[in-house]
Parts: sequence; C-alpha cells; structure tokens
Amino acid sequence: MTATAPRQLLLDLYDAAVGAVHPRNLVQDFLPLPPADGRTLVIGAGKGAAAMAQAVERSWTGPLSGLVVTRYGHGAETKHIEVVEASHPVPDDAGQKAAARMLEMVAGLTENDLVLCLISGGGSALLALPAEGITLAEKQALNKALLKSGAAIGEMNCVRKHLSAIKGGRLALACGKARVVTLLISDVPGDDPRVIASGPTLPDATTSAEALAILRKYDIAVPPSVRAHLESAASETPKPGDVRFDGHTHHVIATAQHALEAAAAKARSLGITPYILSDGIEGEARDIGLMHAAMARQVLTRGQPFARPCVILSGGETTVTVRGNGRGGRNVEFLLSFALAMEGAADVHAIACDTDGIDGSEDNAGAVYGPDSLARAAAKGVNGKHLLANNDAYSFFSALDDLVVSGPTRTNVNDFRAILIQ
Repeated sequence: MTATAPRQLLLDLYDAAVGAVHPRNLVQDFLPLPPADGRTLVIGAGKGAAAMAQAVERSWTGPLSGLVVTRYGHGAETKHIEVVEASHPVPDDAGQKAAARMLEMVAGLTENDLVLCLISGGGSALLALPAEGITLAEKQALNKALLKSGAAIGEMNCVRKHLSAIKGGRLALACGKARVVTLLISDVPGDDPRVIASGPTLPDATTSAEALAILRKYDIAVPPSVRAHLESAASETPKPGDVRFDGHTHHVIATAQHALEAAAAKARSLGITPYILSDGIEGEARDIGLMHAAMARQVLTRGQPFARPCVILSGGETTVTVRGNGRGGRNVEFLLSFALAMEGAADVHAIACDTDGIDGSEDNAGAVYGPDSLARAAAKGVNGKHLLANNDAYSFFSALDDLVVSGPTRTNVNDFRAILIQ
C-alpha cells in the first residue's frame, strides 16, 4: 500500500475525479463540423457552461458567437461567446434576462445555421424564464421550497420544466429549422439528458399532472397563478416523437461514472484496490451516510464484501430535508452521519465533496473525515449529534479545519465519495 497519508490520498482521488470531467479535456472530441454557409451560434447554461464555451473557442475553426450563463464565480475568459453570471440554486433577475436574450438570439435562424448548446448541471436555475403569468418571485419561492423538501433532482426538474418558457425542449423549438447539437455534462443519476438542467433542447416525457403531484407530495404551497398554469394546456412540454426535433443530436460528454473511473485508476496507481459502489446513489444524505458506514464496518470486521486495504467509491446526488437552520450541503451532511456511525473506528478515512467545488450554497466542496474526528470535536466541545439534527454539518468540519475548499471547478457531475479502509 502507498505511503501517502490518508487525507492527502483522498484529496488526490477527488482531484483525479474532477480533472477527468473538466470541459477542457472533453469538448473538442464532440464538436460538429462548422456549417458550410450559415452561422454558428453557441448558447448554454450551467456551472460548467463558461469552461465549455472556452474549450469550444480553443478548438473551433470558423466564426462563432453566442451567450452562456453560469453561476457567480464560475466564469471563464472567452473572446467570442459572452459569459453571463447569475444565481444558483435560487434563480435571479440576471438569469432571467440571460434566458430571454437567448430566445431572442435564436429567433430567425435557418436550416443553414448551427446552434451548439452547452449544458451542465445548475443550468435549470440559471435559465430562469418563467412561463407567461408566473412571476420570478413565485418561481424563486417554489424553488426554495423544493430545495428544502428533500425532492429528488428528477422531481424538481419536472416541476421546473412545466413552469418555464425555455426548459423542457422549448429552447430547441425556438431555434426553428436550425440544426441543434447539444453537449451535456451530466449531474443527474442515470445521466438522462432530458433531466440535465431540465432538458432545454430535448423533448420531455413528464407531464404537468406529474408536476402538480410532486408539489402535493411535498406539501408545497402552490400560488393560484402557478396552479392555473399547470392545469392549462399551455404548461405541457413537447414530447418524444415530436418531428420538430428531427435532425437534432446530443452527446453526454462527462458523467459521474467517468469521474469515479478516474479516481479508481488513481487509487490503483497508489497500490490500493478500488471498488465502485455506484455512480447513481440517491436518498437522504444522512441515510446514505449510515449505509456507507455499515459497509465500512462489514469490511473491517468480516472482510466482506471487500478485503482491505481498499477504497470504496460512489457518486450520485443525495438530498437533504432541511429541518434545522444550520449551514451545510448534502456532502458534509452525509459525512457527519457517516462519522457518527463509525464511532471513531480505526483505519477508516473518508471524503465527500461536490465535483463543482460548492457543497449546496456554501464556500466548500465538502470535507474529510478520519478516525480521530469525533475525539477532536469532543475536545473542542463540538457536539456532532446536535449539529446534524440542526443540518449544521458545515460547522462541525469547520471547527476541525477539515473542510475541503477547492473553489469553483467549472464542471459538475455531482457527489464524489471515497471511503478508505486501511
């Protein structure tokens, strides 16, 4: 086994995972040929959209122009494609204006033109253009409620599609007869391109009735204007088989699986056997923490299902049902739950980070854990159980100086977890 310290080893695995799904290493392999006669217009949204636009400019051989919108702090330097920064996860006016401008830019295109659409996770909040009759304030309130509810990403995006004037395939239809090529970086379990950023350029199989059912399921108050819209035919999205999408293509260029495979390769290079548990784990973050802890204990005490030393890797997108008023995203919530369940058992170390560098809405990507974490916390008077009950895992790991602060990575394939068992 490698002599690398466990904490550094885990950080190296995270770096390998993120590097493997960065747009600069991927976009050039999926670019279409420039049109012979028409224009090339680049549009897009997401936490990786600016870096994707930068990668396009570095490889493109003809003229182009366009606009992409990304989260504040996630921009990148471009010459021909304008980058607008807006709010995430709760949309703001900057995102709304950028979405409206995109619709204006694609109007009047012909069959000779190419629209290259760059989509990554986060694009749903960043492309915030409410449907007619719905205000941005109403969408913001619903978005906040969904984020706190524990709803899965597919459920949230179903609602978002049916309240939007641009998502759920509507952006592609606005491009008229132009050829639309979409490159996607997936942040959703299963990598369904129709779910990523609420699928602005792909047909949608979900329905307005399903969106209403999701709001009822999580007991979210629905303003009269929103209910009236969702009960009207105008809220329905274009469906699979719609001939208006004929000739359009899409490519999912980066996924959680790619990140996990890169981390596994790094682990093998360090002499540790990796096991990829899953690239699509969903559920309450604290429950997933308990599941991972149970597996780590089984390895420790039974040598099952894996022999040690090993590292267990997993990805996906957990959720947090917010009941307290503390700080912390789903990755630190997972890790604090894991830490409490491990009870300081020797030889187990872990990391949980978001690949976009931002855990929820905080300034950290996630955190690291070691066998001494609970003891160090107790020595500082930090009560992990109380903090977890208050959704305040950020404060736990901050007190230990165990937060991972990477800054924006300009990509996003969601959660990355590694459990090292020595």
